[in-house]
Amino acid sequence: VQLQASGGGLVQAGGSLRLSCVASGRTLGSYSVGWFRQAPGKEREFVAAISRNSVSTYSADSVKGRFTISRDNAKNTVYLQMNSLKPEDTAVYCCAADLRGLGFLLGSLDFGSWGQGTEVTVSS
Repeated sequence: VQLQASGGGLVQAGGSLRLSCVASGRTLGSYSVGWFRQAPGKEREFVAAISRNSVSTYSADSVKGRFTISRDNAKNTVYLQMNSLKPEDTAVYCCAADLRGLGFLLGSLDFGSWGQGTEVTVSS
């Protein structure tokens, strides 16, 4: 499956953005999907993930209560709604997908397919 993330941009602290991850080549509904981010000079960080049927979602403690992951399998798209953005949320965000179950993937974070990122900049 090929993935393309979009929706990034420049926003003031406290603002919102919605990122989209669109899949092509395969039906995204067969995949668990995660969002990750990497800030300059830092390691890649897990942000959130969602199971194939949307029953289960998980978020990093740093974004809980502010970010929401969701999916529309009919549109082959997974979203990341980001509210109350902070300067420390500045990073390149990318999505990843894997055919394995989310329970397994959360232990390894070893997703098989990765998309290009979209840049999010939060100004103070």
